[in-house]
Amino acid sequence: MDEPRDASTNAVTAATQADVIADLRSRIRERWEGFSPAARAVSRSLAERPAEELLFLSAADLGAETKTSNATVIRTIQALGYSGLAELKAKIAAPFTQANRPAVRARQRVESTGGDLESVWHQVLAESLDRLELMQPTFSLDTYQHAVQLLLDAKHTLTYGFGASFVAADHLALVLRRVGLRVTALHAGGFRLADDLLAIGPGDVVVLFAPGRSVVEVEVLLDRAREVGAATVLVTEDPSSKLAHEVTVTLHSPTTPTGLTGEPLTSIVVGDVLAQGVATLEASRSVEASEQLTALRRRLGF
Repeated sequence: MDEPRDASTNAVTAATQADVIADLRSRIRERWEGFSPAARAVSRSLAERPAEELLFLSAADLGAETKTSNATVIRTIQALGYSGLAELKAKIAAPFTQANRPAVRARQRVESTGGDLESVWHQVLAESLDRLELMQPTFSLDTYQHAVQLLLDAKHTLTYGFGASFVAADHLALVLRRVGLRVTALHAGGFRLADDLLAIGPGDVVVLFAPGRSVVEVEVLLDRAREVGAATVLVTEDPSSKLAHEVTVTLHSPTTPTGLTGEPLTSIVVGDVLAQGVATLEASRSVEASEQLTALRRRLGF
C-alpha cells in the first residue's frame, strides 16, 4: 500500500520543484547578457543541477566547482533575485519537506555527504552560515528594540517552544535569568499545558518559538495572553504568516530545508540577541545578577 502513495507523492514533489527550477533558469536567462564570465559560470552550474542536489550545495562547493569565490557565488545568487543561497534552498525545499516522508529525507541527507566525514563537517558548517545570513535581510532595528523593551518592562516573562523549539525556549529562559529577569519556561503540552497557562497574567510577556502554521497549543496560548493582557513575542520561520499578525512582535528565525543543522539553531541565536539587548540597556541589573550567580556557584563548590 505504501508504494503507490509514495510514487504519487514523489510525482507531486517533482512537479512543484520543477516550477522552482524553471523559475531559477528563467531568471538566469533574463540576466545572462549582463553577467560577467564568473557569474555565468555560477549560473550555469546552478541551472544544470537537479533540485535534490541543490538542496545540499554550499557556496563553497559552487565556488570550487566554478573556480570562483564564495563572494562571487553569493553576489550572483543575489543578482538573480534571491537574498542568498539559503532562500533558494528554502524555495526548493518547501514541496520536498511537505511531501516526502522523514525517512526519505533522512536517506537523501546521508547520501548527500558521500560517506565522507570531511564533507559532513563542511556541509553542516555551510548550512549554519547560510541560515544565519538569511536572518540579516529581515532584521528590523525597531522590531528588535520593541521586543527588548517588552522584556525589560515585563512583570514576568514566560517562554514556550513548540516541538523541537523547546530547546530554544529553555535557553532563552536561562540567559534571561542570568541578566536579571524573572523568567519561567513552560514545558507541558496537551492537557497539562492548561495548568501552565494559568501562570500568564497582566503585564507579562510570552516569548513563543513556533512554526508559521497554526497549532492548537499555540492558538490557546495566544488566546490566554490576549485575555489577560500579556504581550507576545513570536520567533518563527515565517514572519509573514497569519500567526505573525496575532502577536505583539515577530522575529525571524529561518528553518533548515535539509535537516543538516538543528531546527532550533537560529532561534537560539535570536534568544542570545534578546538577552544581550536586555543586558545592554540594563547593565547594572545584569551585573548584579551575574555577581549573585557567581556567589551561589561558589557556595555550591564551583
